[in-house]
Amino acid sequence: MNPYAIQFHGINIKWYSIFILAGIILAWIFVNNEARKFEIKKDFLLNLVFWAVVFGIIGARAYYVAFNWDYYSTNINQIWQIWNGGLAIHGGIIAGALVVILYSRKYKASGLRMLDIAAPYLLLAQAIGRWGNFMNSEAFGPITTFEHLKSLKIIPDFVIYGMHIDGFYRTPTFYYESLWCLLGVIVILIIRRLKYTRIGQQTGAYLMWYSVGRFFVESLRTDSLMLGYFKAAQIMSIIMFVVGIVLYLLPIRRPRLENLYKTEEKIEIVNF
Repeated sequence: MNPYAIQFHGINIKWYSIFILAGIILAWIFVNNEARKFEIKKDFLLNLVFWAVVFGIIGARAYYVAFNWDYYSTNINQIWQIWNGGLAIHGGIIAGALVVILYSRKYKASGLRMLDIAAPYLLLAQAIGRWGNFMNSEAFGPITTFEHLKSLKIIPDFVIYGMHIDGFYRTPTFYYESLWCLLGVIVILIIRRLKYTRIGQQTGAYLMWYSVGRFFVESLRTDSLMLGYFKAAQIMSIIMFVVGIVLYLLPIRRPRLENLYKTEEKIEIVNF
């Protein structure tokens, strides 16, 4: 695969960057549309999303660099070259979520509601972003055969041919994760439409859904970040899954009509 979308007079733009940007833009459009239902101030939302994205990218890169410090400690100039790949989504999730919670608290808004608004569209952005891995010929699984990939039926031919890397066909784990994320978008939007969905439950569903998929996909990947003898993404997936269970089940203990996501009340942003 050619990782470059544009190469012109020294200007090199990779598909990886384009897919990441496309995911962010599309997620913003949907988040903004959902926020209007609660009459959330656009300036507040724009600032919130901007800082969440900035620190999310920083967190994703810092996480990746930390687990590859043996390499980056002798190649300091490459730490900032995120256009070459090397973003760990778990670092982005942690950093982005912290920004949303802290920023929302500053203006007396519900951080959990803001996370709920973003939850399905974050999965959408992740699904799109994974195609940047495809163009970079990374995030793949073990060696397989053309016949096996063709027999799976759900894998398009162009993906199969794109998985011919260094003389071998590879398992397209990026593709599996992208499909899982897209299915998760549908699942969370269904949860959103339920009559008694509480604040925090969509965030909990996101954490559980993504963690289950990532845990099994990670078991196939051959380029995993490691923590000792264990895959870091699988450890983080277990932690996130537990947090997701708590966020989803804890609101159920409250009265049935309390803290509903679909409240028709205007969401006041104080002192913005």
